[in-house]
Amino acid sequence: MRPGFLTSLLLFALAALGVAQAGEPASPDRVLWDRTPIRIALPVGHERIVHFPVEVRVGVPARLEGLLRTFNVDGSVYWLAHAPFESVRVVIEGLDDGRVYLVDLEAREGDALAPLAVMERETSSDPRRGARDDAERHQNLDYVTLTRFAAQQMYAPERLRPSHPGVVRTPVARSEVPLVRGAAVRAEPLISWRHGAMYVTVVKLVNESADPLVLDPRDLRYDWLAATFQHARLLPAGDEADTTAVYLISRRPFDETVWGAR
Repeated sequence: MRPGFLTSLLLFALAALGVAQAGEPASPDRVLWDRTPIRIALPVGHERIVHFPVEVRVGVPARLEGLLRTFNVDGSVYWLAHAPFESVRVVIEGLDDGRVYLVDLEAREGDALAPLAVMERETSSDPRRGARDDAERHQNLDYVTLTRFAAQQMYAPERLRPSHPGVVRTPVARSEVPLVRGAAVRAEPLISWRHGAMYVTVVKLVNESADPLVLDPRDLRYDWLAATFQHARLLPAGDEADTTAVYLISRRPFDETVWGAR
């Protein structure tokens, strides 16, 4: 693979600087993270900011594509709902320690709401509590953790590759698939794993046009639970940065998801 192919993960929602809408209340509401999913209401058409204690990755389910805009900047997530939707669970992962926050987003008509600050409970001094927390967090892999597992298996040195007894390799056809709409992008699956009822597949993407392009998860065909681009921007064909990867999580094996939908 080319050198540019080995950088850190980017979430499929493009990170960009966001500005709160004029008139939005400046004083944030606060909510304590106690392992209970945080319910967050989004007023349609009004951006709402949610501040986390650390820098985070945001794993937005594919079913929200077209309904929700997500910007993620230095631990602050800027959400803008384009239309109402019922409660949907979103996985947020801390970049430093891998801590996972669960958020239930719901969009409805209404006025702009105050920003929201997610607060952490003070760390317990009991080492047994820390061991229980680690065991609970690693018992089941969420979208973000499963994506990170796949990336580490692909590119980390062998001694640093994680091992999860519940994650197993599954076969995938190494043939080109029409994955990206409206762009000259060649897509070729490389490797796939299964964890419980979820499958994660690494697909190589190559820009075959003479123009640079920005990848958008809304341009992906088929039914994905989550999509994570290694890079969000591809340079023109022939450049060392014309290639990247996308990590796709699905309910069915990759081949069934793609060819069963045609």
